[in-house]
Amino acid sequence: MNNNLTSGNPVFPGWYADPEARIFEGRYWIYPTYSALYEEQLYLDAFHSDDLVNWTKVERVLDEKDFQWAHKAVWAPSPIESNGKYYIYFSANDIQSNDELGGIGVGVADRPEGPFLDAIGKPLIDRFHHGAQPIDPHVFRDEDGQVYLYYGGWGHCNVVRLGEDMISLLPFEDGTVYREVTPKDYVEGPCMIKRNGQYVFMWAEGGWGGPHYRVAYALAESPLGPFERIDTILKQDPEVATGAGHHGYLQIPDTDEFYIVYHRRPLTETAANHRVVCIDKLTFNEDNTIRPVKISFEGVAARKL
Repeated sequence: MNNNLTSGNPVFPGWYADPEARIFEGRYWIYPTYSALYEEQLYLDAFHSDDLVNWTKVERVLDEKDFQWAHKAVWAPSPIESNGKYYIYFSANDIQSNDELGGIGVGVADRPEGPFLDAIGKPLIDRFHHGAQPIDPHVFRDEDGQVYLYYGGWGHCNVVRLGEDMISLLPFEDGTVYREVTPKDYVEGPCMIKRNGQYVFMWAEGGWGGPHYRVAYALAESPLGPFERIDTILKQDPEVATGAGHHGYLQIPDTDEFYIVYHRRPLTETAANHRVVCIDKLTFNEDNTIRPVKISFEGVAARKL
């Protein structure tokens, strides 16, 4: 039990990265990548909390043995509740070409803690389109109910529309399925917030294994962009940590309170996989521009839903 008044950073022990954060069934949830050698990244753990301060670990909410096509590099989960079930999108196998099996898979479960089982028996996206490696999915439901999946590594970002069944892709009006929306300096790790009718699109820049990993953002009037880079909002602090990037967020329902959930590397560490999950406040100006995040050791104050 954390008896402190704040979460502290990192918010839970262990090497984890690429966190996606959600509110499910009146609880906060964080779903991160298990940060290890690719060959050891065979499962996903999740963490839940009632107050942002005390976190409970749920081991192996997803296991590659339940996905016959997956065998390494299980990364960047992004879950969503739909049709009375929970769906999770993740990447596996770190494919380097269309000749390899892998890409973005989809798991389904009855509860936020899983177990997430293979919904379609194969990857949902298993090819390079517009140069985007099929990794780092981020699922986003717009106010009209349409669900979008943003994804992509190797400096390219695509968006697709998910069908109502959450396991199929819906073409855009022009008949295309994959729309490239890559902003300037994009590397990977897309994330979308809708605030005051505008689309706030964020992504990771730099190399994930180094100190200069960071997050930048754009504002747009459409979920399809165009996304013009505005500024960096999350980066290393020589007094606190390096390699701050690849994030998700929490919004307290019916408020303008936001939190950024991200990974970073402690100052004592240089190994690429020694990454930890942290949480800090995410604050906006009235015009939807984002104030640079001050990464902290304190984290955030307790906040019950």
